[in-house]
Amino acid sequence: MDRQANLQAVAALDEPTRRRLYEYVAGATAPVSRDDAAIALALPRNTAAFHLDKLAAEGLLAVVYERRTGRTGPGAGRPAKLYRRSDTEIAVSLPERQYAVAGHLLAGAITDAETTGDSPRAALEGRAHAYGKSLPGDSISEVLADQGFEPHPDGDSIALSNCPFQALAKEHASLVCTMTLHLVRGVLAGRPDTGLRAELQPTPAHCCVRLLPS
Repeated sequence: MDRQANLQAVAALDEPTRRRLYEYVAGATAPVSRDDAAIALALPRNTAAFHLDKLAAEGLLAVVYERRTGRTGPGAGRPAKLYRRSDTEIAVSLPERQYAVAGHLLAGAITDAETTGDSPRAALEGRAHAYGKSLPGDSISEVLADQGFEPHPDGDSIALSNCPFQALAKEHASLVCTMTLHLVRGVLAGRPDTGLRAELQPTPAHCCVRLLPS
């Protein structure tokens, strides 16, 4: 889910009845029906159905269809519409952080290093570059904004106002800043006509990477 979808999903839980229904379904050991939820929360069935479907539309719940009688074949009746907690992960952070991206890159780098015999740092640089190059988007600013870097023009360069890996960078600055540098260089490699290059230029309250004229 993209950032806007995550925000909408979290906002959906601000409605008290909807949040109670979500907590009920999430705490159930098996998928629940509209009738189950309505009885458990003392709600009109139509109200329960409306909010359950809203939660499903926002990706918070998943819909499954099952015959609860255990019967199959002709005459078994229609499967019941049931709800369970979705497997979709929803996270919102302000300012935006991308710790899941860092985790995937670091885990992949360890696997690569064990397979190839390269150093974990070199493997991480390769993973970060490949990830950056694979990111969709037409412009550099669009791609970096989607990743939470908050790019903005600063003279003839582009500064990055936000570090998506800030907590990690505070503890492991050299490793994380190098990873970020190669990620941004990968973004540039996927769009070779930008006339920009990425370099480490740590600046207070900014990402350690800056885009400069090539």
